[in-house]
Amino acid sequence: MIIVEASDPLAPGPRTLLEASHALMESLYAAEDNHFLDLNELKAPNIHFFAARNGSETLGTGALAAMDGYGEVKSMFTSPAARGKGTAAAILRQIEDTARELDLPLLRLETGTGLDAAHRLYAKHGFELRGPFGDYPDSPNSIFMEKPLD
Repeated sequence: MIIVEASDPLAPGPRTLLEASHALMESLYAAEDNHFLDLNELKAPNIHFFAARNGSETLGTGALAAMDGYGEVKSMFTSPAARGKGTAAAILRQIEDTARELDLPLLRLETGTGLDAAHRLYAKHGFELRGPFGDYPDSPNSIFMEKPLD
């Protein structure tokens, strides 16, 4: 059974997955096109960090950055063994539930080109394409999406 709960990004299981995610992003994109939060940034007061687990095995991570007027989905990553089993969807539901509890009207995200499984996940859960937001540059390596929370 998948359990999604608030977690510490520096705990061993989440940390291992986040480091794998960061290494993957660094292998795919130039430094200026990587917008992930480092482990300590994920402990900021406006960040709600979650880990999914089955027993003691950490399956995935995700975070909600509570911004002025919206929430931003950050640090979504699922272990290769857990992909296709509902882990990312469970984390995304927790992020949405937390955003609603915080009365945030919408969720936004930035993801990279070529991450087709992630794009399909977000589209399946109601996210639609939009232009850059916040401090993000308009980069050909970025895809921006948004979902209203009704």
